[in-house]
Order: sequence, then structure tokens, then C-alpha cells
Amino acid sequence: MTGNIKYDVIVIGAGHAGVEAGLAASRKGLKTLMLTINLDNIAFMPCNPSVGGPAKGIVVREIDALGGQMAKVIDKTHIQMRMLNTGKGPAVRALRAQADKVLYQQEMKSVLEDEPNLDILQGLVDEIIIEDDVVRGVKTNIGSVYDADAVIITTGTFLRGEIILGDLKYSSGPNHQIPSLALADQLKDLGFEIIRFKTGTPPRVNADSIDYTKTEIQPGDDVPRAFSFDTTEFIMDQLPCWLTYTSQDTHEIITANLHLSAMYSGVVQGTGPRYCPSIEDKIVRFNDKPRHQIFLEPEGRNTKEVYVQGLSTSMPENVQREMVTSIPGLENARMMRAGYAIEYDALVPTQLWPTLETKKIKNLYTAGQINGTSGYEEAAGQGLIAGINAANNLLGEEELILSRTDAYIGVLIDDLVTKGTNEPYRLLTSRAEHRLLLRHDNADLRLTEIGHEQKLISDERFERFNQKKANIEAELDRLNTVRIKPNEHTQKIVAERGGTALKDGILAADLLRRPEMDYTSIMEILGEEITLKQDEYEQAEVQIKYDGYIKKSLQQVDKMKRMEDKKIPENIDYDAVNSIATEARMKLKEVKPLNIAQASRISGVNPADISILLVYIEQGSVKRVGS
Repeated sequence: MTGNIKYDVIVIGAGHAGVEAGLAASRKGLKTLMLTINLDNIAFMPCNPSVGGPAKGIVVREIDALGGQMAKVIDKTHIQMRMLNTGKGPAVRALRAQADKVLYQQEMKSVLEDEPNLDILQGLVDEIIIEDDVVRGVKTNIGSVYDADAVIITTGTFLRGEIILGDLKYSSGPNHQIPSLALADQLKDLGFEIIRFKTGTPPRVNADSIDYTKTEIQPGDDVPRAFSFDTTEFIMDQLPCWLTYTSQDTHEIITANLHLSAMYSGVVQGTGPRYCPSIEDKIVRFNDKPRHQIFLEPEGRNTKEVYVQGLSTSMPENVQREMVTSIPGLENARMMRAGYAIEYDALVPTQLWPTLETKKIKNLYTAGQINGTSGYEEAAGQGLIAGINAANNLLGEEELILSRTDAYIGVLIDDLVTKGTNEPYRLLTSRAEHRLLLRHDNADLRLTEIGHEQKLISDERFERFNQKKANIEAELDRLNTVRIKPNEHTQKIVAERGGTALKDGILAADLLRRPEMDYTSIMEILGEEITLKQDEYEQAEVQIKYDGYIKKSLQQVDKMKRMEDKKIPENIDYDAVNSIATEARMKLKEVKPLNIAQASRISGVNPADISILLVYIEQGSVKRVGS
């Protein structure tokens, strides 16, 4: 006995990855400790005060279906909610909420404090205690030691974090917090391959100093919206955001001071996010564009701070003031916080198994920006999976690996551990081959059963989910059975919707497939009141309208699953596989794919290499490393 306090799982960090990891492990019955540098910054939003958006909003719905917390908290604390891409198909629709970032933090902290199996403690971890390549606990900067059977690192951008403003560069975590230095050094000493990334934030300005008459209002939706299946009370008292644009003066100011930008003076060494560039980068890369969008986003109901979305910069503070006041509506704006860039260490994610356990150290997991991602949602999704898998590992249960056809979370993790990333990774709908199957509207149908199996979805909620599922299936059966006659009543409604007249009787489902028809029109034709909930009949409508595309996608999914079923033997010696290309052999040894499907997605492994590997495995006499 060491006399140290003993936990099953320790989570290092309490950002969006950390809170989901800690809650998942503790809710699965394990005694869990969450260590964070500052208790006042739990679930802090150092960048954009929002949750959701294209692909990301679907991830939030997936987190909710698996039993996570992010959706519930943003539903209770947002100041605005909008469904994006409503004019496009269901595969790219996504919910986005503007957050009250202080209320979000407070609500999430309250949830953590109320969790029976979870302790939260302010402390800076300097060292992971490891014996024989197995995690044994952690040690803090004041010498306190906590024993644990599993550790999850969710340090975000704190590892050797450095804030950059112009030619000024100093050691710091986000929002001028204490960085994590000793832990970063230890990971490097342990032999982990480290990459250096960069991200940044824009200035914040005082709301009372904005001339909103020169901007375009961006209101929230006037219908109830929510991320979580459990949400029954909706916030309708919403605050608007506002849209403006950079001006020619803005571009001239940036161009004249480009030599002062850390991005172009050589001060920044890390790689920044391609899909969220600084304003300097936009001006240089897209110099043919006369202006760029700037969104003015309130940071909460009880603050005057407004986030100037689109003006991320590492320019000196005095230049930032000039830039801000050159934007229509911001001529007299008073800057409250300057924007800044931050560089930080991240692990090369191909050093992880799909469970997010490191290949080098047993029972050590990582999640969030330490794995090379950007965004709160990507971090939360990883944290949830890491927490589930750390718990399942210790409980002797099967670990959870979501495939690319199960969830965007599966796409995210597979991309990281199979392909790696050379820049901060951001989820996009285009990253999913089967995005028509991975929609906002069906996240609960895809994943709630898994959440229930993981004991993170209550029996009561599971019963309500099964009732919803039964209602949808019954309505689909009915619409594929009921015939509609081409009588005067029917023809009138079809004509009003801009459709061509019916010549013969038609199944209700077939009429619904017409682009101009919707479910409410079909019910009007049938002379029936709508008894289903909106999300139920909308789900039935989507499944009918996109039936052909969905079936085609499912055929492709079956093909992929057959490849996933072809397991690659553990510790296979790739050097013993003749005729595989040198690059493919090197990549296979690095990634250590679990199955043929994963192997086929590795950059540098071509179809010929896969064919050779398949033949070798099917011969049965597989040589293993060390044998």
C-alpha cells in the first residue's frame, strides 16, 4: 500500500473532452478524479462561443444519443438556436447554438459537482506515473500523488502553450492561464511523436459601441429547437447576432502591417487550421475578394462582450484597434480583449488505437486537441469515447469502436488514428463517405441503443426512444400501404403544391416522393389530423423521399463491413509479407490496422498491397513479430 488516494480513472483536464470523459467513466460506476488547472474554467470556451454547425452539430446529437452531456447543457444555456442549410438536403442540415459561455461553464460545473462517482480537483499534473509501460497514476506540481488504473489526458492547447501577439511570444495556456510544461516534456521523453499546431481568436468589443444600423441582423429560429432527445423546455427569448464585412481600409491596414503579423514574421512555428484562417491569411490567400464576412456574436446575456467572428488575428494590439474600427458598424467600437494566436504541442494521432488508448503505454488514453483536432464538438466526442473505453477496459467489457458508417465520431477517430493529420483537424460533412446515413435527424436512431448498452442511457429514456422508433416504422408501413385516389380533392391539393395531376391511384409514399409534396400535404389529402410528433413524421418523410439513395448507401456500407470483418492478426510481422511496397509496409507497421477496411484507408497503402495482404492472411500461416 502506498497511502496515496486511489481512483479507477483519472482525467487530466476539464475542457470539453475532459468533462465528457469524466462523466462517462463515473456514470459507468468507476471512481473517477478530474484534475484541472483552474476550477473556474471548466468547459471554458476560449474561442467561438457556440456549439454545433455543419457536421459538428450532428456530433453533438451523437454525443447525446450515446449518453453524453454537451447537448443537454447547451440546450439549457444558449442565447440563440438556428438550423443551418435548411434549403439543402438532410445530409448537410445541422443545428447551431450561440452559447452564453459563462452560463454554459456554470451549468457544466454544476453537473460535474453533482456526479456521485466523480471528484473534481484543482491541480496541475506534472507527471504520469508508469511502471512496465502501464499507467499507475499521476503526480501534481506540488508533489501530490494519485493512483489510478487508467489515465485520460485531455489537455487541449495547454501543452507547452505559447501566446503570440505581433513579435511578442510568451508561455501561457488559452486565455492567459498556466500552461502545462512538465507533462509536455514527459510525453516527449516517453518517445511520443509530437507535432506543433497553432490556433487563434479574434478581438472582443463592447456591444454598446457598435452601430448595428450598419449591420445585418441574424436572428435565431422562431420554432423550438434542441440538440438533446431529453429537452422538453425550449428557450424562445433569443438574442440576435449581426453580420458585417471587412472594408477596403481593413485590407489596406492589414497589408501595410503584414510584417508585424506573427503569421508572416516567422514568430509562429506551428501549423494553423486551414478551415479557420486568420484574417491576415484570408487577405493574402484570397486577395481577389473585396471583402470578408464578419459576424458579431454576443458572448452571453449578462456581458457586453461581443465576439468578432472572422477577425482571428495575431497582429499587435494597436493594429487590431485600427482593423476593428475600419469595419462598417465598428467605427467607434471599443476593444475589450485583443485577439491572439496560441501554439501548443499535440500527439501524432496514429500513435493511438481506435479506442483512443495509446499504443505505447497501456491504459493511457488521450482525447481532444491533444490528438490534433480543433473544435469543442470534436473534443467532446473523443472524450466520451475515451471515457467509455477506459471504463470498459477496467470492467473487462468490450471496448467501443464506432465505424465510419455508425457516426461522424467514428469518421473523426478513424481519420485521426488511420491517416493522422498535418494540421488542426476539423470535421466536415465531406469527410464522411456515407453522410446521407449520418444525418442530424437520425442520430438517436443510429446510436441510442449503443448508449443504452453502455449504461449511459436510462431505461426510461430508452423506452421513449423505442416508442418513437415504433411510431416511425408504423407510419412508414402505413404510407406504403394506403392508396390515394385521383379525385377532385386530391388534384386540387397537388395543383396548389405545383405538381402535375394524378392519372391513376397512387400509394401515399409514392406521392410523398414527389419533390413538391410533404407529409402535411399527404395528411391533408387523406383528411387526417397529424398525431405524430414533428420529429417522427419528418423522419418518416426523409426515409421515404431518400429511400433510393439510402438503399444504395447501405449496399456500400455492407461492402465496407465485409472488409471490417476481415481482421488482421495481432502483432502480424509485415516484414514477412512478400511483395508489399516499402511505403505501405512502413505505414502498416506504424498504424497497426485492426482490419482490412482500416488498412485500405491508410495513405500510401494501395489496392495491390491490400490484395497481397489478404492472400497472405487467408493462407493461414501468419508470422508474428518476435516469433
